[in-house]
Amino acid sequence: MKKATSILLGISFAAACVGIAAAQETTPSTAFVPKVLQITREFTKPGKSGAAHDTTESAFVRASANGKIPAHYIAMNSLTGKSRALYLTSYDSYEAWQKVNDSVNKNQALSAEFDRAAMADGELLDSMDSMVLTYQEEMSFHPMADLSKMRYMEASVYQVRPGHGQEWRELVKMVKTGYEKANLGAHWAMFEMEFGADAGEYVVFTSRKSLDELDKGPMEDKQFVAAIGEDGMKKLDELVAASVSSSRHELFSFNPKQSYVPDEWVKNDPFWEQKSAPVQAAKLTTENK
Repeated sequence: MKKATSILLGISFAAACVGIAAAQETTPSTAFVPKVLQITREFTKPGKSGAAHDTTESAFVRASANGKIPAHYIAMNSLTGKSRALYLTSYDSYEAWQKVNDSVNKNQALSAEFDRAAMADGELLDSMDSMVLTYQEEMSFHPMADLSKMRYMEASVYQVRPGHGQEWRELVKMVKTGYEKANLGAHWAMFEMEFGADAGEYVVFTSRKSLDELDKGPMEDKQFVAAIGEDGMKKLDELVAASVSSSRHELFSFNPKQSYVPDEWVKNDPFWEQKSAPVQAAKLTTENK
């Protein structure tokens, strides 16, 4: 595990999972930080990622477009850790999630299309799982809600010790105060794990336009330390030791070939155009795959 101060600063600057921090330009259809975030993870077999996985995933894209499914998602491929793809689907509520599932289950032709796509996709996978997280507004910091100009995503996962939620909340509050004082332009969105993983797990997402933003980390870390002071850093170290049992940091790149994004994204940025799949559509929950 990293040193205590490194864990803290990883919230914004270390290689730290939507609707999350992003570009300055927003449109009504993209300016959205979800209350409910559903993440499907697909762990691909060796040699079965890349173009092969793009091809099988395009079947889900076409099926969802044909079904005019209202939910959208962003696909990300791992740059660190095990080879995997993440599909992040945003919902305004659990009720909204249920309505999407119900509409698919009532459409027999669409369900059959998803079943066929799942059979082909399954040949490439070692395993898959799904989890649901909820947005924690009071623990987020200047979250912006348009990912259309972003290309990378950092995900920092923190496991909070049972019974130490108060110290964790105090820790996050101090970190937010330090970044506000340092005026570094930091931003993140924090989500709490609700279903599919260990209780007490929090995920911090920070989006990036390019990886060179990470090069600024060491200098900005120094500015944060200067802003919070020696006594403040000592207190933060104590809070980390008391509340955080473990942390890990991962880096992902967005994959437009497997993503369903609003039409505005495609119109405004050629990056999101799909060459192999003409239309983009929603990745559904695992029970619909």
